[in-house]
Amino acid sequence: MPLEIVTIPCLSDNYAFLIHAPGSGLTALVDAPKAAAIEAELDRRGWTLDQIWLTHHHWDHIDGVETLRSRFGATVVGAAADAPRLPKLDLEVREGSVFSLSREDVQVIEVPGHTVGHIAFYLPESHAVFTADSLMALGCGRLFEGTPEQMWTSLSKLAALPDDTIVYSGHEYTQANGRFAETIEPENAALKKRIADISEARAAGRPTVPSELALEKATNPFLRANEPGIQANLGMTGSAPVDVFAEIRARKDRF
Repeated sequence: MPLEIVTIPCLSDNYAFLIHAPGSGLTALVDAPKAAAIEAELDRRGWTLDQIWLTHHHWDHIDGVETLRSRFGATVVGAAADAPRLPKLDLEVREGSVFSLSREDVQVIEVPGHTVGHIAFYLPESHAVFTADSLMALGCGRLFEGTPEQMWTSLSKLAALPDDTIVYSGHEYTQANGRFAETIEPENAALKKRIADISEARAAGRPTVPSELALEKATNPFLRANEPGIQANLGMTGSAPVDVFAEIRARKDRF
């Protein structure tokens, strides 16, 4: 029986995700921006909470952990490398770690850049990856701690996943990201269509997260630093993709 994944808006623009295994009744949560919205969704569905998976230490991804742990006794999972900055971890994980939700494997991918301890959770059987503030819909996170080289390597790892992987990222930034992406690749027809679809979704109050990896690879400028058209637009034809990525990230920071 396939996992059920529920997107929960939190704070002004964060997303948390519940992952429920109908067969066993087990439920995991990816990130905990605030407890109230998550508790309300669990109560509405009659679910308990068994695991909390943390992607990184920023307050808007961990603020609700202790309230949820206190109520449900959930096992908290996070990066061993970032354990001193995270809530107390019951399970410390690193690149290549595998744990399970019900009968489904969860693979850990280290994706430093936004922070040096950022991780993503990949569920190959469900074709789902939870990337928080690393790979985002039409974007990537600011480099608060890491380097362009680290982030490009992280994004390249994620881009190598199967095209039908669904990307669950941590914020509703997609409309603004689209406006920036169009300055980098204005001739991209797939991007123009996506921007129109995003505008329609937001006007109707619908989230733009999650997104399919194939669509990100076709439209997200941060995954397309090796594209000749983008390199030409930036005056960087033939440059190393990591250098092109660094220029795109710098332009986004000034946008």
